[in-house]
Amino acid sequence: MNLIIDQGNSSAKIALFDGEEMIFFRKYSRFTEDEARELRKEYAFNQAIRSSVIGEDAALTSYLSHELDRWVELTNQTPIPIDNLYKTPQTLGRDRIAACVGANYLYPNRNLFVIDAGTAITYDVINSQNQYVGGNISLGIEMRRKALHDYTAKLPLVEVPDDVPLIGTTTEEAISSGIINGIAYEIQSFIDEMSIIYPNLLIFLTGGSAKCFERRIKNRIFVIENLVHIGLNRILNY
Repeated sequence: MNLIIDQGNSSAKIALFDGEEMIFFRKYSRFTEDEARELRKEYAFNQAIRSSVIGEDAALTSYLSHELDRWVELTNQTPIPIDNLYKTPQTLGRDRIAACVGANYLYPNRNLFVIDAGTAITYDVINSQNQYVGGNISLGIEMRRKALHDYTAKLPLVEVPDDVPLIGTTTEEAISSGIINGIAYEIQSFIDEMSIIYPNLLIFLTGGSAKCFERRIKNRIFVIENLVHIGLNRILNY
């Protein structure tokens, strides 16, 4: 049984895999040694991998590395089952490469486009030779709404609903529409351009805001909420 730790800036998303099947998922504000001890009382996991954007947790690392048969802290030096062509692999987000490994595991030897709509929106390409080619980074919903408020004198900080009009008739609607429709058009344009370069492109959408954009994309897409965890589990087994 594998423990999968995806530690982000604001929360840790924890999963347990029995082979290839995810049998447990929970969000924590931060996953620490104490949480790991409690979880191990219920589940006898013997391997673990951690992907973190906030750096190493010495206490958690010490506990898991001594208690488990295998402990992996994901870095750019960790062996992965796809070739990484990124020119600066040390700067590549761990969640980005994990999501790409997950997509490639589900559909190997195919051209893949992975869109992770989270705090930031990332766009990543894996080609049919199982090579990570590279990608782009853009602002997510939360970043855009805060930027419009923080960098202007009068625009309010709005709560952005899922359903927005095409044309706003109030300032709040105009901001919400600009953010949601702007991102949707951005996503669609990237898909259209990438589909020209990479034939028979399969498109994956993941991340906390994925559901918001699923129905706004014209192409057939795979919406997989736990794509990063699937990829981390694949890396750990690899």
